[in-house]
Amino acid sequence: MVHPLVEQLRFTRAEWLRGLRGVQEAEALRRFEPMNSIGWVVGHLAWQEQRYWLTRTRGVTPHPELNTLVASGGPPSTPSLRAMLRAWREVTAAVDPWLDGLAGDDLAANLPGSPPRLVGDSIHRVMYHYWFHIGEIQAIRQLLGHSRLPQFVGAIEDRAPYRQG
Repeated sequence: MVHPLVEQLRFTRAEWLRGLRGVQEAEALRRFEPMNSIGWVVGHLAWQEQRYWLTRTRGVTPHPELNTLVASGGPPSTPSLRAMLRAWREVTAAVDPWLDGLAGDDLAANLPGSPPRLVGDSIHRVMYHYWFHIGEIQAIRQLLGHSRLPQFVGAIEDRAPYRQG
C-alpha cells in the first residue's frame, strides 16, 4: 500500500492537472508580469520533481533543459505548454515507482544533496509548491477571461482520504 503522504501528493498532482484543463497552447505562453506564464509553471513543477526525486536520489536528470528554462531564480521564459506537460509526465512517471516504495522510515531519512531535508519534509514542500501554483494558474486564467474554473479542493475524501500511516 502506498504511504498516505504519497497518496496526498498524487491527489495534489491531480488537482493541479484539473486546474490546467481547458488551457490552450497560446494562452499558456502569455505572461502577465510579474507572474510567469502557465507553460513556465508546468515546467517549473516538473523541474522540482526531477531535481528532488531523480537527480538527488538517483543522480539522473532526464530533462536537463528544465534546469535552465524553468528553475527558481532563472530568467523569465514562456515555454510551450505541450512540451512542458510532456516533460512533467515523463518525470512523474519515472518518479512514481520510487514514491510507491517509500515507507515511514524512508520518509524520516535525509534526501540526498543540499540543502539537507527529510524525504517527508520534501514531499510536503513539493505538495505545497503545487498548491501555490494552482492558485497562480487560476489567477492567470481569470486574467485570460476564463470562466467556470475549478472551485476549491476536489473530492479528497474519495480520492485521498485521511488514513493513519
